[in-house]
Amino acid sequence: MSVHLPPDDVGAPRAQVGPNPQHLLTTLLGEYLDSADAGLPSMAVVAMLREFGISEPSARAALSRLTKRGLIAVRGSGRPPVYHLTPQAIARHRVRMDHFLSFGARPRPWTGDWVTVSFSIPQSRQAQSGQAQSNQAQSGQAPRHAVRKALGALGFARLYDSVWIRPGSDSGPVTQALRDILDGVDGARWSVMHTRFAEEAGPHGPAAAYDLAGLASAYEAFIAQYSDLRAAVRNGEIDATRALVARTSVMDSWRKFPDIDPNLPEHLLPAPWPRQAARDLMLEIHSALGSLAEARLIQVATPYWPDAASWITHFQASENPVAAPVGGDG
Repeated sequence: MSVHLPPDDVGAPRAQVGPNPQHLLTTLLGEYLDSADAGLPSMAVVAMLREFGISEPSARAALSRLTKRGLIAVRGSGRPPVYHLTPQAIARHRVRMDHFLSFGARPRPWTGDWVTVSFSIPQSRQAQSGQAQSNQAQSGQAPRHAVRKALGALGFARLYDSVWIRPGSDSGPVTQALRDILDGVDGARWSVMHTRFAEEAGPHGPAAAYDLAGLASAYEAFIAQYSDLRAAVRNGEIDATRALVARTSVMDSWRKFPDIDPNLPEHLLPAPWPRQAARDLMLEIHSALGSLAEARLIQVATPYWPDAASWITHFQASENPVAAPVGGDG
């Protein structure tokens, strides 16, 4: 299974700081359901999110929003409603879970290749009046913002003002994105290049485009946040009730790293680099609490969903490229 996202990302909600019902529900569905055939009653979802302190109105709002995004769909017209994951969402969940759980497992093969993008969008042109010039300047901001947003989404980082880079050699997606945004913009110019740095590891090399200190701090904060939990897991102090919330919290916190870490080659990273320590901590907790968390989710869902035990499962990290669901009969 590929670790890359499919072209249609099913309108996944953006990660946000602090408790977020949509984000939590997305994590729960990705971790513990693996079939589009499962009919998920709304009250079961309310009960699941109640474990995390989410109110019933907020849980129902999350269901509504994920339905609008295409992640889940309503089955039939009964009341209360029954939901199911769409086949597209199931495929996306499997890819994303593999992405989250396998990230950092092996050093990326490195060839020294980078994709470099350079673009120029006129701020304004000479105009008869200051107001006209101001309007033209503002009109240049929209495509500039769109380009930066697209480049960030594709994993590019800004090396200089209008020079962006990404490790690797696949230039197809960014070429298409720039065509879509800039081909109709008067005076806009852009280039996509395959480059190598003469002094890749030097002070003027590609690492300067990344906030590696900030990323290292984020990994260290993750380690600090969950070190006590790992100790409690090792001591057998976590029961099923705590396991569901703890395991989901760890994954909800970890899942941002594969998307914000550019996965640079080791020779461009400061030493010591804390990613491996953070990954080891996540995997230990995630693996140890999987069965307990599954059992708790079945326990809270069953009063509203008698077939819960047939469908609820949990993902585990694997040494092979596919994160395999275990448990459950569905």
